Amino acid sequence: MTIAYLGPPGTFGEEAARRYAPGAELLSCPTHGAVARAVESGEAATGVMAIENSLNGSVAETLDILIHDTALKIQGEVIVPIVHNFVVAPGTALEDIELVYSHPQALGQCRAFLEGHCPEAQRAAALSTAQAVELAVGRPGAAAIATLRAAELFGADVLAEAIQDQANNATRFVIIGTHEPEPSTRDRTSIAFEFAGDRAGLLTAALNEFSSRAVNCTKMESRPTRATFGEYIFLIDFEGHARDPECAAALDGLRSMTSMLKVFGSYPQAGDA
Repeated sequence: MTIAYLGPPGTFGEEAARRYAPGAELLSCPTHGAVARAVESGEAATGVMAIENSLNGSVAETLDILIHDTALKIQGEVIVPIVHNFVVAPGTALEDIELVYSHPQALGQCRAFLEGHCPEAQRAAALSTAQAVELAVGRPGAAAIATLRAAELFGADVLAEAIQDQANNATRFVIIGTHEPEPSTRDRTSIAFEFAGDRAGLLTAALNEFSSRAVNCTKMESRPTRATFGEYIFLIDFEGHARDPECAAALDGLRSMTSMLKVFGSYPQAGDA
């Protein structure tokens, strides 16, 4: 089985793929859109896409792909702890550091370490934490914030481990494919919907379809429709499978009041990271 992920090797996307299917063949892709296309074309059986970070919130790119660009289903999820490490070329000391590369989110998530240990060093954005290591090992006086695997792949040294400001940082990745899993004992369903018009009470009525049936909604947010300013598509995650009687009834009720209802998938919930 081949799993597509947002690469290159050494990223958290690769770690998510390895956690979900140890031993599977992995296909590195340059964007989340390319991940979806690899699955649609059959080049990969499934794909891994980041959808939510515990500190930074939802990944808008992934949500927009699921809403607008693909009919693929979410088949599962995996939660990856985000552990950042301070990585340098062999022989580089902390006092030598003048420049630190990483993905902008990683730089922001390690602000306290950087200010405490190399406050004068410049920060430079990289496309990924893995690319940051590649850049750092080729430049004297440079360091990177990256995964341990990225350090191993590029033969770098690790000066400090787990330097992130928040210990509970984690990212939820969804597994996308062409089919929907059978119901399990602990499922999550993700949907998107849009109203044809705008009037008071519409959203309350939509939510009542779930609350009146004791279906627990665990997350709700919105994205622009891309068509008209001020109009939105709403997204909800709820506990249960779309085939469960109460969940199915809630979806039927919601369908009757919306102009678009898309079920991204019903899938087993991930365990703790």
